[in-house]
Amino acid sequence: MSRAFVFPGQGAQTIGMGKALAEAYPAAKAVFDEVDAALGESLSSLIWEGEIETLTLTANAQPALMATSIAALRALEAEGFSVKDAAFVAGHSLGEYSALCAAGALSVTDTAKLLRIRGEAMQSAVPVGVGAMAALLGLDFETATRIAGEAAAAGTGQEVCQAANDNDPAQVVVSGHKAAVERAVEIAKAAGAKRALMLPVSAPFHCALMQPAADKMAEALASVQIAAPAVPVVANVRAEAVSDPEVIRQLLIEQVTGSVRWRESVLWMVGQGVTEFWEIGAGKALSGMVKRIAKETVQKNVGAPEDIAALKG
Repeated sequence: MSRAFVFPGQGAQTIGMGKALAEAYPAAKAVFDEVDAALGESLSSLIWEGEIETLTLTANAQPALMATSIAALRALEAEGFSVKDAAFVAGHSLGEYSALCAAGALSVTDTAKLLRIRGEAMQSAVPVGVGAMAALLGLDFETATRIAGEAAAAGTGQEVCQAANDNDPAQVVVSGHKAAVERAVEIAKAAGAKRALMLPVSAPFHCALMQPAADKMAEALASVQIAAPAVPVVANVRAEAVSDPEVIRQLLIEQVTGSVRWRESVLWMVGQGVTEFWEIGAGKALSGMVKRIAKETVQKNVGAPEDIAALKG
């Protein structure tokens, strides 16, 4: 049975995530300690006892979700599982950093610092209120891409509206200037979308408006050591596995403005023989997407000690 380890992206954060793992496994606690040290603050206190509004800020949510995922992986390792049990690793947006860290391509310290920079850069790339994102449900990627183009073209001047996340066969997220995204919602409804709704996000991720953030990430990634991953990483922007450190570096820059090709990534892994997807970290969002993309696959979640006990059982 071939399996892939997949790592969640923004939106999966909850207060208390990873706490039971840290209490049950010293190796999991050590991950949170390392992230706290890397950032020079107690992010773990915010994750376990803070306010959800503060945790949800992009600059906090990104390193926090990575810390929770890697803590869950360390707990798995303590029970005799290994990342090398997986044929591939992959992550959704920031989850790609978690996947790279899991596969040993990036250190925990460097990953935490990069995600803090990425979160701040993505937040500051566009003034609040200028950009937006919307989920179009019940439309395929091609239709959503056409709608995004139509919405952008209908605006005054150079408005951006792009398909940002190809999540599953019936969920595409568009991103860009607020007015253009609002138009995309109306066009999608007229085109027969089951639902089309604006998302409560603080910035328009994965579109051309994020270019200032991509430039900052290029700068930040230039000096970071990237090793060849122990397991091939399926990259968001390519929807196929990569292992070359320099290619990984380039794709992480492209990922800031590029589409998250999650549906294609899952189908690619299934095409390589993957039958089981283990979601490592907070929430179950990716498991739901994978099930809708590839109904014949098995999903398992690893976010708490009882999940690991079930895997051992």
